Amino acid sequence: MFRFVLGRLTMAIPTLVLVAITVFVLIRLIPGDPAALMLGDASDAQGLAALRERFGLDRSIPEQFAIWVSLLFQGDLGRSIATGHEVLPSIIDRFLVSLRIVVPAIVLGTLVAVPLGMFAAWKQNGLRDVTLVSCATLLLSIPTFWMGMLLLLLFGLHLRWVPIVGYADFSEDPKRAFVYLVLPVLTLFLHELGVILRMARASTLEVLSLDYITHARAKGLPEHVVMWKHAFRNAFGPTWTLLGLILGNLLAGVAVIETVFTIPGLGRLLVDAIFARDYPVIQGCLLFIAAIYILVNLMVDLLYPFFDPRIAAR
Repeated sequence: MFRFVLGRLTMAIPTLVLVAITVFVLIRLIPGDPAALMLGDASDAQGLAALRERFGLDRSIPEQFAIWVSLLFQGDLGRSIATGHEVLPSIIDRFLVSLRIVVPAIVLGTLVAVPLGMFAAWKQNGLRDVTLVSCATLLLSIPTFWMGMLLLLLFGLHLRWVPIVGYADFSEDPKRAFVYLVLPVLTLFLHELGVILRMARASTLEVLSLDYITHARAKGLPEHVVMWKHAFRNAFGPTWTLLGLILGNLLAGVAVIETVFTIPGLGRLLVDAIFARDYPVIQGCLLFIAAIYILVNLMVDLLYPFFDPRIAAR
């Protein structure tokens, strides 16, 4: 196990290096001057030169990259050009906000979608199966930003059950913070419900066609025992892999939901940094997201034997 973990981490290093180089070069190919954006209409040649020198923008691209990499090895992602704050603490604070949306949505989606997907597979081609698959396809087809706005119109404007936009920290007011997160979590939950349900159904159908399921039924075992004791673990393996991909994708791409609901998460930080040409923040966010993807996939691989007995036997 240790050699496996070490091997995966070693393979991750070239990926992170490639991501760092690509991000650094591509960002600087984008038209626009962050110093000019910061100064706005009050910009002049002397002010621009002073600001570029302050943030190292007057140096060549190789020099800027060398400085950034040297600071990176010290755990320093630099300071934001727009705000002057340290990048790493800002990323961690915003990431914790995104976690409060993504993790509950994934957990609820899994608890609801996996049993429904197995039930749909059990009732294959029946009315209940067709209904569940149709609903899952519909939920999957609606863009998350559109679903979020529909939920805002229904529960925020018409029913007035929850606030329309805003955010509160749990350390300050837990009840108010919970209310603000209901609609963002519900939006992601409904969208991912369709994805997970379809995968759970497909993997369960594959398992139900295997010989050992036929043997279990031939022994006269009750159907609920066949489904949960014999089919569930083998059917959940592919779904577990999908959950890892979904978790990494949502942590990186939740910017749309955070923009719709004005949630100050990691995705919102990245979008704001792109508009401001804030190089250190963009680089830090993208590198952090790449690291999250690698860690999530490593966690999925390490836990896979607990859900798939065939892998554990090997």
